[in-house]
Amino acid sequence: MRAEFTYAPPTGPLDVLHHDDDLLVLNKPSGLLSVPGKAAEHADCLAQRARAAFTGALLVHRLDMDTSGVMIFARNKAAQRHLGLQFERRHVEKTYEALVWGQPDDKGEVDLPLMVDWPNRPLQKVDHIAGKPAQTRWAVLARDAGHARLQLMPKTGRSHQLRVHMLAIGHPILGDRFYAKGPALAAAPRLCLHAKRLEIFHPSGGARVAFKAPCPF
Repeated sequence: MRAEFTYAPPTGPLDVLHHDDDLLVLNKPSGLLSVPGKAAEHADCLAQRARAAFTGALLVHRLDMDTSGVMIFARNKAAQRHLGLQFERRHVEKTYEALVWGQPDDKGEVDLPLMVDWPNRPLQKVDHIAGKPAQTRWAVLARDAGHARLQLMPKTGRSHQLRVHMLAIGHPILGDRFYAKGPALAAAPRLCLHAKRLEIFHPSGGARVAFKAPCPF
């Protein structure tokens, strides 16, 4: 059973990586929701803070509350449609960094279908019959006693994909309060998963552009 959760999002100014007439790119801190939760006390979120600072900022995609890193908002409806299609058609290149328990191979790929674990929502699970296709490539960046630093490159964007895929190969992400247990959970004060790079086609002109946020752990 998971420990009772109290929402206490970090405070402080927005970490703005880039903004122009079409895009707002922020570095989301761990512990802050991307969008409002159902409860009134879960209203504070990055989308709300973005709109307060940049009138009309529009949601394009999400990161898990415990995940930090690059998150893009649109500044107008046309840009939102353009970016939304890029995510839908997998024209976006996403790169994450993570600390995982144990010592995985130098590189590899996980190809395991995922679906929601209904009795335990919001958890997800591998399901070879009803699950939706999900693929994640990984490469080891560094090794330390008991854990490894990985670069994770998801081909798909399923909910909790990186967290469940790493768990499925026996290397849960450190500090993952949903999927890690024992020493892997206790090894870090936060989920050690960070969206460090996001590459898209710019809505105006179509140039390929990339945005980065340094890994905080």
